[in-house]
Amino acid sequence: MALDGGFVYCLAAELREHLQDARIDKIHQPSREELVLAMRSKSGTYKLYMSARVQAPRVHLVTETPENPSTPPMFCMLLRKRLGGGKLTAIRQDGLERVLYFDFDCVNELGDHVLLTLSCEMTGRHSNIVLIEGGKVVDAIKRVDFAMSDIRPILPNVPYAPPAPFTNRLSPLEYDGEAIVAAVRSGRGGELSGALLGVTQGFSPLVCREIASLTLRRQQKSCDELTEEEWERLRFYIDRVRKTLLTGERRVPYLLRTSDGVPSAFSYMLITQFGLSAVGAERESLSELLEAFYSEKDKAERLRAKSHDMLKLLVNASARVERKLQRQREELAVSAEREQKRLYGDLLMAQTYAVPAGAKEAVLVNYYDENAASIIVPLDPALNAAANAQKYYKEYRKAQTAERVLKEQIEAGERELRYLDSVLDALSRAASIAELAEVRRELSESGYIRETDKRKKAPALLGPMRFRTADGFAVAVGRNNMQNDQLTLRTARGRDLWFHVKDIPGSHTVLFTDGQEPTEQAIREAAILAATHSKAASSSQVPVDYTLVKHVHKPSGAKPGMVIYEHQKTLYVTPDPMLAARLKEK
Repeated sequence: MALDGGFVYCLAAELREHLQDARIDKIHQPSREELVLAMRSKSGTYKLYMSARVQAPRVHLVTETPENPSTPPMFCMLLRKRLGGGKLTAIRQDGLERVLYFDFDCVNELGDHVLLTLSCEMTGRHSNIVLIEGGKVVDAIKRVDFAMSDIRPILPNVPYAPPAPFTNRLSPLEYDGEAIVAAVRSGRGGELSGALLGVTQGFSPLVCREIASLTLRRQQKSCDELTEEEWERLRFYIDRVRKTLLTGERRVPYLLRTSDGVPSAFSYMLITQFGLSAVGAERESLSELLEAFYSEKDKAERLRAKSHDMLKLLVNASARVERKLQRQREELAVSAEREQKRLYGDLLMAQTYAVPAGAKEAVLVNYYDENAASIIVPLDPALNAAANAQKYYKEYRKAQTAERVLKEQIEAGERELRYLDSVLDALSRAASIAELAEVRRELSESGYIRETDKRKKAPALLGPMRFRTADGFAVAVGRNNMQNDQLTLRTARGRDLWFHVKDIPGSHTVLFTDGQEPTEQAIREAAILAATHSKAASSSQVPVDYTLVKHVHKPSGAKPGMVIYEHQKTLYVTPDPMLAARLKEK
């Protein structure tokens, strides 16, 4: 990655082209560290995305916006109140610092025009988005109190101070290649790219390595080993990058991918240093470049953050049930020895005459043994023979009852464990915040999550995923247990076909027949969809059971998604995400 000061400088120029005199239409805050400003100008409507996330701070235009929470955060409400309808008058950058200032002409509650500035600080772990008025902080997306930093606190009504700039570094906007080369030559030496990085402002390690690679023609040399010709080439390439920044010549939004297609780096210029180990491609704009680079990573990160608490809850609940089952199985093993208790009681009742008073044990004849062997029976010396026998009978009945209760509890615990596993599977496959909300709602209704706000309106249920087989049959796949119940028990009809992976958590899948006889191809494709949307998605030759919907029943009191079925057939298929993507209805 290379979101350096030079990239921010080029990005600011691009944003000015589109957003000059644009007005804010809507403001959203998808997560704790993200903002989206919907803006309209004479040239069209745009969505300006800002992120203060430590791993990916940035600002650019987007075409697809993240999902918004049902209740906007307080900072979002403040921005709507203060910035709503504001007109963008300037986008500023101090030198090549990784901070962009967006100045807005706004109208306050008294009808007066005021200048508000939104500072987007893209400075790694100190990244932030700050609203400023009259040189003072109105509020920030991440507040920094005096305990966190007594040098640069960011709190309401505290004077705003920009991030501290790098000192003793030369800005390519002000110094040409000759001055920068002179600084490198008078420095500490070492590897050329590192030396160049140490004396310049706004050049990322990626850009410095590219300049060094072009200068040395992909060789590795220290500064002490450079010839005069190589120093001259260094000056030439520095000036060429300067010209790219200042005039836009050779400015190319460039995205690099690894050999397996994963985005690995980006820049505002061509990058050749990786040779054949990376594949580069030009993009339409710097904003489109950033959106392409971060889209998949951001989506996964947002879902991970949103699902973290539920994942922790499910893992802890599963571990708790496992421990409980382990104890119950140990108790069941002990109760299995109850027949010995009954034997002792029978022998004592039959041979009371052979038990001396106050004895700690008695040697009795075991009439149940074919050889009538003797057996030693432990005794309570405070009790007589009959009382000891009654004691053993009582322990036998207690163990008998315990076995029955323990078997029921173990069966219930195993059912709960299977249910938690099914929720974990649904959580792992959730592809949107709305799907995560449904999983949370299910856990709340099942008693695993206690909702603090009872007045909060539950989100509307999503529909199942829709597919259509190659020969035209409709297929629906539930996203989670609540959808599985809705699909199987209410939407599907008796003659439709129901699919589910055998003894593995997964989605309920229904092939709608509409009274027709389904083809073998439709049945196989529906089975592949069921396997693809299950815990066995990465396996091969997955067994998938299928039967008529009328043979699927939900036991009384069963948890969401839990059903029993009969008259099933089994088909072995290999999950195929590519097939699922082709069959999915748009």
